[in-house]
Amino acid sequence: MKNIRNFCIIAHIDHGKSTIADRLLEYTKTIQITEGQMLDDMDLEKERGITIKSHAIQMEYNYKGEKYILNLIDTPGHVDFSYEVSRSIAACEGALLIVDASQGVQAQTISNLYMALDHDLEIIPVINKCDMPSAMPDEVEDEIVELIGCDPSDIIRASGKTGMGVEEILNAVVERIPHPIGDEEAPLQALIFDSVFNSFRGIIAYFKITNGVLRSGDKVKFFNTGKEYIADEIGVLKMDMIPRKELRTGDVGYIISGIKTSTEVKVGDTITHIARPCDKAIAGFEEVKPMVFAGVYPIEAEDYENLRASLEKLQLNDASLTFFPESSVALGFGFRCGFLGLLHMEIVQERLDREFNMDVITTVPNVSYLIYDKQKEVKEVHNPSGMPDPTLIDHIEEPYIRASVITTTNFIGPIMTLCLGKRGELVKQEYISGNRVEIIYDIPLGEIVIDFYDKLKSISKGYASFDYHMNGFRPSKLVKLDILLNGEPVDALSTLTHVDNAESFGRRMCEKLKELIPRHQFDIAIQAAIGGKIIARETVKQVRKDVTAKCYGGDISRKRKLLEKQKKGKKRMKQIGSVEVPQKAFLAVLKLD
Repeated sequence: MKNIRNFCIIAHIDHGKSTIADRLLEYTKTIQITEGQMLDDMDLEKERGITIKSHAIQMEYNYKGEKYILNLIDTPGHVDFSYEVSRSIAACEGALLIVDASQGVQAQTISNLYMALDHDLEIIPVINKCDMPSAMPDEVEDEIVELIGCDPSDIIRASGKTGMGVEEILNAVVERIPHPIGDEEAPLQALIFDSVFNSFRGIIAYFKITNGVLRSGDKVKFFNTGKEYIADEIGVLKMDMIPRKELRTGDVGYIISGIKTSTEVKVGDTITHIARPCDKAIAGFEEVKPMVFAGVYPIEAEDYENLRASLEKLQLNDASLTFFPESSVALGFGFRCGFLGLLHMEIVQERLDREFNMDVITTVPNVSYLIYDKQKEVKEVHNPSGMPDPTLIDHIEEPYIRASVITTTNFIGPIMTLCLGKRGELVKQEYISGNRVEIIYDIPLGEIVIDFYDKLKSISKGYASFDYHMNGFRPSKLVKLDILLNGEPVDALSTLTHVDNAESFGRRMCEKLKELIPRHQFDIAIQAAIGGKIIARETVKQVRKDVTAKCYGGDISRKRKLLEKQKKGKKRMKQIGSVEVPQKAFLAVLKLD
């Protein structure tokens, strides 16, 4: 145990975590580096250049003649995947805090750092990309000292590209990070921090042993679900899984026990022996709270069961995804899914398509509201179609977030305008160092959901960083905006929105739908309505045939007769015809600006 070190890498997006991880693996001769970001194994991660999943890997390192085992977990940097980070931190004793030498400390750096400090991890600060011409290591060093209160000599200057400082990082990991503490004689306690689905071996759980010893062939049980299994195969994680006969306290490894159903493995559960169980589970994992809800429906109705199976398998790999069944008049049966943010939603959609070949329609994302009726009873509503009648509602409360934006002084004006436009309230504004400012706002979560992050990035030319956490519910004047096609409401397009924004939003939606809905044989009226009051209308003109072409010359009444006949036919068509809403229309509403 004395020679084991478990650590993770935390940083803001694009500060070079995965590149540093590559250099560490290369330096310890764990793997040959053939391309960048070796640990990012999903195609999506390679294409977008972001880390979506945490990746665990074991390295061996000789230091002053002794052999050390280093378990490294590379974590994502985006705020939507911070749940992955919190799970990785629970399995470590130390963390490398990486800061980009040209960007400095950013919002996600701070929030991940606080998460690590809450778990009492030893922090090793590293300034990355010191080889870049735009690097400002001295200024960044001051920022880090101010943030953590460490000694400037503790900060390692490195470059993931050239490999500078990599040996120093490895030495610091061995010297500064404490070894795991535990009792090998005690009953087995192992924390599950991740799981993956393998179509041949069933479900594979990754764990870290805090007490006791686990041997291959042991009879084990999962503490919270109470299910019992035999440990068919256990081992450690290198680039591939390497079987071992036994794993001791402090080791990080995997267990395969032929589990078939995804609901039996809960991330954060504790593994223990059946014969000599531990008396309590390991604490440290909270249930994840989804921020954004959207309906996910199969395009073909018969794919419903396949979609359920796909979501369950995806949930194993991504414990922050939640879903429950719901039905819609327009789209049939599907699921209401909870996501941690918009990027998370986009990634889940892409993964359903690539990994499970599921074509799905996603409805307009929204958040959950608390609705108080006249009897003072509370109901939580995730979906506008679940709203009670407006006459029964006393008031509605919506969720607020505390948002922290870190930016340079020349972008303060436009960012404040953006936040005020989203009904934000300024809490405070303080200078961090030099010309960098942290602005803190209370903003309704519903306003952030659709396009806030993209706008923030474009206003600040990519420099502002954004991080948020939930900050309770507040009463608000919200109305349900319905979209009617020929008088029939399309529930997948209805949204809850603030009174002040409702009219302009309804009008923009009607205009957008007019462009996207193809022309039919009859007129289609697109209307936006609040309750019984129509606030906007557009009409998609019918496709007509010139029935009077064969009528040349003669009396006008002959033409009139033909047109009247056509008019009756169109009217009858309108009664029985249904309007096809293309998938593009649902997506366009998300991108309404």
